[in-house]
Amino acid sequence: MVLTPLPLIITANAAIGRPWAHHAIAILSGITAGFTFLVGALDAAGAISVFVLPNGESRIPLDVGLMASAVVAATVASKPVREQLARRLPLDPDNPVHALALVLAVLVFGTQVTGILFTSAAGPSSAISVGDLLAQDAALLVLAVSGVGLFMRRGVTQAAVRLGLLKPAWWQVVLALATAGAMFAFSVAMIELSRIWTPDLFREVSTNTSQLFGGLVSAPVGIVLLALAPGISEEILFRGALQPRMGLIATALLFTASHAQYGLSLLLVSVFASAIGLGLLRKFTNTTTSAISHAAYNLLVGIGVAGSQLDAAVLIELILIAISAYAIWSLRRATPQPVEPLTGTVVEPNEIE
Repeated sequence: MVLTPLPLIITANAAIGRPWAHHAIAILSGITAGFTFLVGALDAAGAISVFVLPNGESRIPLDVGLMASAVVAATVASKPVREQLARRLPLDPDNPVHALALVLAVLVFGTQVTGILFTSAAGPSSAISVGDLLAQDAALLVLAVSGVGLFMRRGVTQAAVRLGLLKPAWWQVVLALATAGAMFAFSVAMIELSRIWTPDLFREVSTNTSQLFGGLVSAPVGIVLLALAPGISEEILFRGALQPRMGLIATALLFTASHAQYGLSLLLVSVFASAIGLGLLRKFTNTTTSAISHAAYNLLVGIGVAGSQLDAAVLIELILIAISAYAIWSLRRATPQPVEPLTGTVVEPNEIE
């Protein structure tokens, strides 16, 4: 299902710079939003069955959410709205790829949020196998590289630069590990608060998560794959491909909504905080650094830290933070400050036009 937009993405790339690009935007956006609305309407009427829900839960809220998302997506695709959004987001309103990405983002966000709000966190979940995990993450990679026009508008090197896949400096690796530790600590805090404040929901989410990933985390190979595959593919798609066009906050919200398996729980707060942290890494360093951090965080979650390991983990985290802070301070100190002509006065960055 995740590869369904691929032909549309390829067509949008082919339309860039063509005289008929504006027609392509209208057609691609119309097809995407219109088809989504039709699916929701047909499911609501009982003509097809799209959603499988437990305990006799109604599909109508999901169908309404699907149709509402389609309407919003179609509205966003209109040129006046695109131009308004382009004033706040780094989008080109006349770029077919940017317009299609906006439509798809609205549809994914709307449908995922609807699912979080109107379905049980303990819905039917089948265990994810190694094959399922690799296929899912490979699909995300295909969407990312096709979105930036690999072999269509960009070569391998150009696509890598656009996605932020650069060789990290040593201090960026240290910063990535420090960020992973901070994200892990925050997630542990959210888990404990969820356990105390919403015990029933916590049990539902824990059961659902165990059903999904239990088969993978039971073996070292599964833990490593669960750390690396999503850490790489999700970062390349969300932080590499989408964030430079959708902005930090919008991408973080979309990333959070994609983790619907956590339901409307405090764990989503943890996911959003992690998305902000990873987004800041991407903004001020590169996607490679955010991917290292994401994979390290996943590995920490898979392995777990408890008991006597906790003191050592805290000490290591403090050392990583100290090294990162020193490296950043040293780099800022070594960076030449702009000097005002004739006077030789150092000009602060916020004084430069």
